[in-house]
Amino acid sequence: MRHAVRRRAAVGRSLAPGVHGMRDEEAKVVAISLGSLQRLIALKAVPQSAVPVIVSTMGDCMNQGVDIQLRILQTLLSLITNFPAVHGELLGDSLLLCFRLQESRIAVVSSTAAATLRQLVMFVVDKVVDEDRRDEVEVGTLAEMTLPDGSTKTLGPSAQDAFAVFEDLCLLANAERPRFLKLEVLRKTFALELIESVLTNYHDLFRRHAELLQLLQHHLCPLVLKALSDRPSFPLTLRATRVVFLLLKQFALELKMEAEVFLMLLIKIVGAESGDVDAAESGHLHGPRPLWMRVLAMEIMRGLCSDAELMRNVWDRYDAEHGGSKVFTSLVSALKRLVTEKPVLLGVGSQMFGVGVPTNAGSSSDVSSYGLDVGGVAGMVANAASATVSGVASMIGTEAGLSVQTSAMKLQCIDQLDKADSPAIPESYIYLLGVQCLVALCEGFASFTAPLYNNIMVQRPRAAGEPVVRAPPALDLSSLPADDPATKQLRTVHDMIESGWPGLLAALSYVISTNLSDELFVDVLASYQALTTVAGMLALPTPRDAFFTSLARLAIPTRVLTSLDTFSSSSLGEPSTPRSAASTITENFGLALTGAAVTHPPGLSERNMACLKVLVASALFLAGSLGESWFDILEALQNADYVLTLRGARPPTGKRSTIGPGTSGGPASRTASMSGSQSSSQIGSAGASQQQQPQSRHPLLADLDGESMQHAIQRLFDASKNMDDDAFRAFVNALCKLSAAMIGMQSDDYDSGYPAESDSVEDFGSSPTLSLHADSAHRRRVSGIHLPRTPRSGDFGISKLGGVATLNIHRLIYRAPDIAWNTITSHLLSVIRNSTAPATIRIQAARILDDILVVVPRNLSTSGELQPKVQRRVLDVLAQQVIPESAAPTTSTSVELRRMGLETLHQILQASGHTLVVGWETIFEMLGSVCKPAVSSPVEAFAASPATLETPRAKPPPLGYINTPDKGYTSLVKIAFQSLTLVCDSLSQFSPEHLRLCIKTLGQFGRQADTNIALTAAESLLWGVSDSIQAKRKDVEKEPEYSALWMFLLLELLGLCTDARPEVRVGAIQTLFRSLQLYGATLSLETWDECIWKVTFPLLDAITAAIRQTQLLDIEAASPSSDLQWDESKILALQSIGSIFHDFLTSKIMWLESFMKAWDVYVGHIQDSWLNDNRTISAPALRCLDKAIRACESAGDALKSQTTEALERVWQACDEVGGAVLKRGSGTPAGKTGPDSGSSIKPFTQESLMAFVDVIKSTRSVGRRFDDQEWPLERLNRLMVILKGVVTYPSSPDFRPDIDALSPVQADVMEAIDSIDLATPGAPSLVLRDLSEFATLPFLAAFDVQDAAQPVSAPRKRVTYIALSKKTMPMLVDLYLRFKGESAIYVDGTLERYSLYAYAIPIKLKYECPAPSKFGKDLPLWKTATTSFLRIVKECGPQLKEFGEVVPDDHHETIWRQVIETFRGGVLADCSTADSFPLEVQETEENFDLALIAALEIDVVPYLGDACIPDYLVSHLAKVLHQGSHLREPGDYSPPSPASIPEEPEPKGSKGKKSKDKTKDKKGDKDKDKGKRDSSDYEKVEKFGDADFAVGSTESGRFLPRERFSYWCFDLLFLICSDTAKDRTPSRKRVAALCVSSLLERCRATLVGYVADEALRGNLPFPRVREEELLYVLQKLLNLQLWPGTLWAALSDSPSKYCAEQPSIDGSLPPSQLIADAVKRSTKAHLFHFYPILCEIVAIPRKTPTAWVMTNAPRKSVSSEASPEDARRSMSWSQVATGGADEGHVVELDTRTLVKECLKEVGKEMGVGR
Repeated sequence: MRHAVRRRAAVGRSLAPGVHGMRDEEAKVVAISLGSLQRLIALKAVPQSAVPVIVSTMGDCMNQGVDIQLRILQTLLSLITNFPAVHGELLGDSLLLCFRLQESRIAVVSSTAAATLRQLVMFVVDKVVDEDRRDEVEVGTLAEMTLPDGSTKTLGPSAQDAFAVFEDLCLLANAERPRFLKLEVLRKTFALELIESVLTNYHDLFRRHAELLQLLQHHLCPLVLKALSDRPSFPLTLRATRVVFLLLKQFALELKMEAEVFLMLLIKIVGAESGDVDAAESGHLHGPRPLWMRVLAMEIMRGLCSDAELMRNVWDRYDAEHGGSKVFTSLVSALKRLVTEKPVLLGVGSQMFGVGVPTNAGSSSDVSSYGLDVGGVAGMVANAASATVSGVASMIGTEAGLSVQTSAMKLQCIDQLDKADSPAIPESYIYLLGVQCLVALCEGFASFTAPLYNNIMVQRPRAAGEPVVRAPPALDLSSLPADDPATKQLRTVHDMIESGWPGLLAALSYVISTNLSDELFVDVLASYQALTTVAGMLALPTPRDAFFTSLARLAIPTRVLTSLDTFSSSSLGEPSTPRSAASTITENFGLALTGAAVTHPPGLSERNMACLKVLVASALFLAGSLGESWFDILEALQNADYVLTLRGARPPTGKRSTIGPGTSGGPASRTASMSGSQSSSQIGSAGASQQQQPQSRHPLLADLDGESMQHAIQRLFDASKNMDDDAFRAFVNALCKLSAAMIGMQSDDYDSGYPAESDSVEDFGSSPTLSLHADSAHRRRVSGIHLPRTPRSGDFGISKLGGVATLNIHRLIYRAPDIAWNTITSHLLSVIRNSTAPATIRIQAARILDDILVVVPRNLSTSGELQPKVQRRVLDVLAQQVIPESAAPTTSTSVELRRMGLETLHQILQASGHTLVVGWETIFEMLGSVCKPAVSSPVEAFAASPATLETPRAKPPPLGYINTPDKGYTSLVKIAFQSLTLVCDSLSQFSPEHLRLCIKTLGQFGRQADTNIALTAAESLLWGVSDSIQAKRKDVEKEPEYSALWMFLLLELLGLCTDARPEVRVGAIQTLFRSLQLYGATLSLETWDECIWKVTFPLLDAITAAIRQTQLLDIEAASPSSDLQWDESKILALQSIGSIFHDFLTSKIMWLESFMKAWDVYVGHIQDSWLNDNRTISAPALRCLDKAIRACESAGDALKSQTTEALERVWQACDEVGGAVLKRGSGTPAGKTGPDSGSSIKPFTQESLMAFVDVIKSTRSVGRRFDDQEWPLERLNRLMVILKGVVTYPSSPDFRPDIDALSPVQADVMEAIDSIDLATPGAPSLVLRDLSEFATLPFLAAFDVQDAAQPVSAPRKRVTYIALSKKTMPMLVDLYLRFKGESAIYVDGTLERYSLYAYAIPIKLKYECPAPSKFGKDLPLWKTATTSFLRIVKECGPQLKEFGEVVPDDHHETIWRQVIETFRGGVLADCSTADSFPLEVQETEENFDLALIAALEIDVVPYLGDACIPDYLVSHLAKVLHQGSHLREPGDYSPPSPASIPEEPEPKGSKGKKSKDKTKDKKGDKDKDKGKRDSSDYEKVEKFGDADFAVGSTESGRFLPRERFSYWCFDLLFLICSDTAKDRTPSRKRVAALCVSSLLERCRATLVGYVADEALRGNLPFPRVREEELLYVLQKLLNLQLWPGTLWAALSDSPSKYCAEQPSIDGSLPPSQLIADAVKRSTKAHLFHFYPILCEIVAIPRKTPTAWVMTNAPRKSVSSEASPEDARRSMSWSQVATGGADEGHVVELDTRTLVKECLKEVGKEMGVGR
């Protein structure tokens, strides 16, 4: 205690100087004292007890200067804060000092005092906080306080201080006397500032202390209310408003009633200037409130609206209670009225109307689309738009609008506490505040609801396997816990929006259409989005839909739609025209005069695009809860898509485009953006924002190009995959409903709508109906749906429906069909089948539907019960697209739709065909529906009836297919057939019924116009079906069923076998018979019987009938048939049938009971084809028969009778066919046909003739196998006749060359002849006869082929038979040599009449024979004939000699006569052609002819003397040699002939022959005259001295060629008359007697001619030939040795009688006659005969001719003159040519020497000189 007293005493001593200093009057001392005291207080060196003294002292010195006052304030602040125990009166005194200094007129003192006072007041209240925290108050310090409501409460010292100070502040502010502070007055503004400071910092303390709350309720609230109600004073009202804000912000719950009053007051203040609120209603008695007061109210209202929780509490406390003040509702209404009260200030946002649209914005219909009553505003805008240019420019300088930059204050009004008067406030500032309040309210709703919604619906706990909810439904508040605070808050928001949405929508929709800056536009648009999404989250469909509708109209203004529709597309390509200065200015300012033309295509502005972006984002966020509201949203998106793609014009895409995630209905054709004519002052414009704001923009204003927007729209549709089934159903229903509405409006008969065209459409139920009606051509609904004048190229709904379906393909598959499948498919089908809808939309619907149908099977599981149901579902829908309605007209569109459906079917089969388990019958029905029905085929007339070969007279019916130029039909068939081809790849899965349908469908396609398709169906696919059926026949139990099915297939093929197109026929026939051939071995006999009678023969009947009809038409048209394809088809059919018979005749067919009947029909068909069909068919027909015949060869003995009978039937047919050939060959000239030919049968071709011969050969060969004997001679004879007719058939159009080699027919005939067994009696003669005739054909039957189609000047084809003759000539020799020992060939005349005669012709023609070869070097025909003839002649004489009397004499005569005639032809043949040959060739030719002379000498002459040979034949041979020996042509005159030589006898029958030979003689009529003269001139020998005898000529004459050959003939003539040969003497004597007269006549002509001509020529030498001839004759006469009596016999009446033995000499004759008779018997009688001529020659005085000759006499001298021995031994030409002389030399022999020798011989013979 003592220490404390001393310490206080010490302290007191230390404070004393300071205290005393402050009391000093010197300012400096006071200041020093205060500084010292301040330090002591800071060092806590001042005791509590000294505080009152300090305070009192400072009060005493406060009147000092400014520095002292400031020091006092500092010291006072330090004192109070360092001594928390200062309470009560001391505290009041301290505060009083501050209050007094605050009232100082010195600003620095006043402001410092005010600040110090705030700190002290804060400290006072803060001590309460500390006191409450300590919660330990000394009981002694507690005091009881009387509260404003009269109650008392015990408070601690700090609480007492705070209560007292705050109460006094309220009283002072209210101009009342304070209770604690000893102040008389305090500025109200300062009091309110202190109150605000306390409330701002210690509102929580006030809520904990009831006494303080009572102060607020009883003192502060009335105070503030009064301040706001009294005459407005800016400083006071400002501070009062700030206090109200704090009260509402912090104590709304505790001051419920007061808060309600304040709120309503503020609302009234805000709406004071509205047109519907007057001064009385506003509660203000001093007139209208100033603007700044409304601004203050709006500023604190903005703060209140930003507090979402406060707003919810306001609703709960007032609006939610029954009968309570509708504070929130009134607030919304007030804000709505505020923002709309002065439209002129806010302006009009031109961007919201779009770009490129007409600017006549004055119409109420345009502005009213925003749901606002802004007609006045529109009128102003219209007036402004119609003003002058200068007026427009002036308006632009003060352009109306809202923006933070131009409308807001730099410092908000409520913060301007330093202003005594209100600051300058922008007129539009209050509207900016209103907009911000609206934005704050909306953001408050969203910021509270969204997190709760996310937690409850998205992030809620999920069961195992439950998927994440990506598109949750709306909140169901009834399902949430009722007691949960969050639930209550959500319900509050629900109710607030439900109540306030109309006002909010009206305000926002108006504001957003005004001239806002980008920043404000984004805020307002975000508010739109917030309200829309909150309404959707809280299941408020009405406000949600209203906001969506408003957004839709903002995003796609109606004016843009109408302008875009009316905008001429041609204007896009027109060149720009000069514009006036006024228009340029207005465009630059963003204005246009009313009615001005639009130069830009209508489109969406950037803000429209931003609205669209919000619309899409909101719809995307609420996708799971929109339900039926989807319709309006989708409608808006459709219009947006229309605008973005510039009138819906989309570039053409491929046939099929995959619609899926990320794809849109069509690519954007342009980017919707602000046009360049927009106002540069519009901050939100694209150009201005890009130029003026390079920094990053708000997300809502980013990515607003058309492409990005379309991607955003597409993302909305892509989100459909996140919806649950119910939401997806609603989405799809709305999309279909929208599509139906639009299509109904665009349909031709939209006024009546169009009903559902299939039962499946009824599945819609409550889904969109298609029977929508349009009110007009430009019908618009509230939501903005619009039908342009020009129908859009595609439907938006359908396009998006495809993408949605693709994204949700698993939902379509694995969910119930009523969720989406029925709706989607029914709608698409109804569009497809709506004939009144635009074609492009129908095709679009088909494309989408087809995409869906293709994808579904690919994603379908191949197991489970769902697979067949879904497959059936898919195919049934596709069938409705592909199969046309019975009454539906066929158009190009309907064809295209069906084509697309068929392409879809093809894709399904291609990708999923192997998985199909049901629906094949539907597939076949679809495929068959594209086939046009074919008329009955000709085969149907024959399928059930026997063969009918009658030629019909009526015009043939149409063929079994439709030939149409319809390209659409063709494309359908092609596509369907591709699918059918794929179907045929799955044949193994088919049941018999499905296979039957497949066969029937293939048959239908086989009858279609497309040849390739028909051919593939007939040839390939049906073959595959056949193969499949046969594979299944292996099952024994199923064999009957599949056998019947296979027969059904064959009958279907049979129908195609008579198709009008050759390719199809050929393919069907090939397939038909290939099947038979491949599986024939497995068929039963019953099946074979069916195949024969129901397939094979009906096929032939049908094709034959078609051919006959064609022929009939050709005849009627008098023109040859140009359609030979039928012939080819029948050829193929016949060849195929032949193969079938060849392969199965013996194993199957011949075992049938009806075999013979079938064989008869079969052969009848072949015969009919031969006789009546075109010749192209004949050969294959016979080849077919030939195959069948050769097949009989393998028949066993069990089938012998059937085979024999079958071959007999074949021969009957061959006989008849051969008769037709013979008739044709004998009655028609070569190459000519026609009615005049006597037969209607067409000319046979060489090929058909060859086939005919082959049939005969096969028939004979097979018959010989079963019956080993040759045919009877009668049938052989008929056979040879037929074969000859075949060879000589003259009318074939296709003759082959037959010079170098045999033609095929000739070769075939020769083979047939070779097959004849010549051992059969009569067969050799038969064959020799015909072969002989064949050998003569080149000379007697060759002809030029007449071709009418060939030009006259063109070389003609010639049938020569040369090769045949070359072959038959040696064959005749061989046959003769083989059968020369058989008398039959001699007796029946075969040898002479045919064989020898065959050689005579070419031998006689010689060089006139046709060339033996065209390309080779074969022997000439005459040489071949000569060689062959000589071979026969060589054997003929001895053979005849051997037969003797077996061969009658007349046959001997005819044989030798033909031999001699043949030799005559060879000897006397015209060889003038050889003159042009080279000498070597000529010599060779002459040497060849020497064989004739040799053969005569060796093989003929020895046998001609036989008694059976008539004299005239021998004499004829002599005449031949006589003629052949001529060296020159005789002149007109010849010496007379001796009368002793008689004329040659003419035997019976030889006259004609002789005449014929003479006629053929090439020497002409001159020879005949000459012969006559010869026979008349040589009558008497004694006429040598007559005058005629001496007549000669100097003419040399024409010398004949082949001089050597003439001498050879001369030699032979001398030889046969001489006695050189010693064999067969009697015969040789007879020949010599009959030939000597010709020899003498020949020699006399030479000698007499020389004598006669020599007298005239004198010394003129004779030609060499004549000189040599003369010497030759004399030389031969000299050496000639006759048989004794030969000349006597020759001159007698019967030379043959006296040739061997003459009567004895009659001695009674006169000497001269006796000598003459004896001379004629001499061997040199011929020299006596020419004695007078020899004498004449010897008597010639001039030199006689000489010649060099060969002699074999020994050389006796070196002289070249011939000796008599040389003359006698000279060699003949024959000896020289043949080399008969061993040696010899040349001598010169003259005539006179030879004549002398002759005369010497005469003398020797007469014995003269002996």
